[in-house]
Amino acid sequence: MKIDRQIGILSILLQKDMVTAPYLMDLFEVSRRTINRDIEDLCKAGIPIVTKQGVNGGISIMENYKLDKTLFTYGEMQDILAGLRSLDSVNGTNRYGKLMEKLSAGSSDFMVGNQSVLIDLSSWYKDSLAPKIEIIRMAIEQCRKLEFVYYSPKEESVRCIEPYYLIFRWTSWYVWGWCKNRRDFRLFKLNRMDNPQISEQVFVKRQVPMPDLSNQRIFPGGIKVKALFEPECKWRLVEEFGRGSFKEQEDGKLLFQADYTDSENLITWLMSFRDKVELLEPEEIRKEIRNSIENMKRKYEGYI
Repeated sequence: MKIDRQIGILSILLQKDMVTAPYLMDLFEVSRRTINRDIEDLCKAGIPIVTKQGVNGGISIMENYKLDKTLFTYGEMQDILAGLRSLDSVNGTNRYGKLMEKLSAGSSDFMVGNQSVLIDLSSWYKDSLAPKIEIIRMAIEQCRKLEFVYYSPKEESVRCIEPYYLIFRWTSWYVWGWCKNRRDFRLFKLNRMDNPQISEQVFVKRQVPMPDLSNQRIFPGGIKVKALFEPECKWRLVEEFGRGSFKEQEDGKLLFQADYTDSENLITWLMSFRDKVELLEPEEIRKEIRNSIENMKRKYEGYI
């Protein structure tokens, strides 16, 4: 991308006293004309770049204006690299790794394999997720509407949105955009999307509010849960809700208390523990679980 290349050129000029156009052409695999246009764009952006003709000539930033080469500390650059590598883990490419190699040209050991933070954002749905992310990114960059089939707990519907942000939160990917159906901004989970298509319709960007991603907004709670777990369930409670979510009883069982958002998700979660848990409260959900068990029992009657 053009902006990636120009950032790379600026980074190199900050680290080297002078470089030649052929050096930049080989590094970024573009023509001299493209490099000249990039230098011109950087000058228009306020960076005083000097070009010198002749045997000892080249391209440099005006000496008195040159920024501190230690604009980022070693630790900060390591964090940037970890973040960019995590984006590569989403789509299985090395696009951002290559960008960092160009940004770090001339530095000492930045790209050496001694990073202490590794982030992998890939998922079980990588094969279907990566193409969706690329389509949504393209729609955002081109300001084109996005159409897709969406599966929600209430219905299956065809949606048309103006996409603005790709968001990674709660171990999943979402797109934030203006929904034509709801006439408002909505958050859509990518794993629930099917057949995303970029529309020919171009939209004019709106004043976009940042999505409220607080747990209280998305998961408002409201269901007061009290349940008794067997001791062997401790690891899951610690992993999913934290050490403070339960109290150990004298008999070793774990008294769990928390707020839950959705009764259907609560029942599904409790059933995953099979006979290792008993829901104590609320009583109405306790009855639903009992009815579900009775229905399951009837389905399996007659099997040995």
